Amino acid sequence: MDLVTPAAAEGPGIVVPDAGELWSALRAEAADAAASEPVLRGLLEVAVLRHDALGPALAAHLARRLAEPLMPAESLEDLVRGAGGALVATAVADLAANRRRDPAARGWLTPFLHYKGFHALSWHRVAHGLWREGRFDLAFYLQSRSALVFGVDIHPAVPVGRGVFIDHATGVVVGETATIGNDVSILQGVTLGGTGKERGDRHPKVRDGVLLSAGVTVLGNITVGRGAKVGAGSVVLADVPPCATVVGVPARVVGWCNDRVAALAMDQSIPAGLPTGS
Repeated sequence: MDLVTPAAAEGPGIVVPDAGELWSALRAEAADAAASEPVLRGLLEVAVLRHDALGPALAAHLARRLAEPLMPAESLEDLVRGAGGALVATAVADLAANRRRDPAARGWLTPFLHYKGFHALSWHRVAHGLWREGRFDLAFYLQSRSALVFGVDIHPAVPVGRGVFIDHATGVVVGETATIGNDVSILQGVTLGGTGKERGDRHPKVRDGVLLSAGVTVLGNITVGRGAKVGAGSVVLADVPPCATVVGVPARVVGWCNDRVAALAMDQSIPAGLPTGS
């Protein structure tokens, strides 16, 4: 699976911009918000308005979110800056995913400032880069700190594609040998875990365009095929075919996709008249 190709266009009404275009729009939104809500002016000045590009603003904001007395913001900001342009490019795609798929996003500023799913995923990308460099202790620190602050616990070894949306971002757990493709949507309470008895390659492989609804558990070295949809509360213990809709405990196929990419459509319904229980 190719995890580094650009994300797909984010559907009607949202075209993934380049970093400069996004920054101009985000900065304009911040200026408007500062004018309409003077109490937020200081926050917006520090987070957005004092910066001249998305990269520096992102580094500073992520650092403030994760800082603690023994790991000051300055040190964390250096780590984000060290990730370079690759992190900025994925951040643009991830922000576009948040804006397109969450009707509450209301522009670029809200997810940039407030969405902990975006912040957790950005920090995971930094940790994954460190992991690939062999800096395991620091990568594990970032994983632990991010899980504590954001409620999202992704092992730093996990490769994650572009345009990924982690909605609400509470109680998300992803094990060491999992993979997550491009344009995936993950809701709260999702676990990509092992069966508890295996070593080695033991976690799920989530292909491009998959929608994992709230409370989904996927266990073992299995594949959730491209464009599949997993209904809320389902437990997946076997491979899911591409474009399938699966629900239940254990999950079973109840239909096939009507949307080009389930993760972009964010339609969590199941075919009418089908049972939803085990």
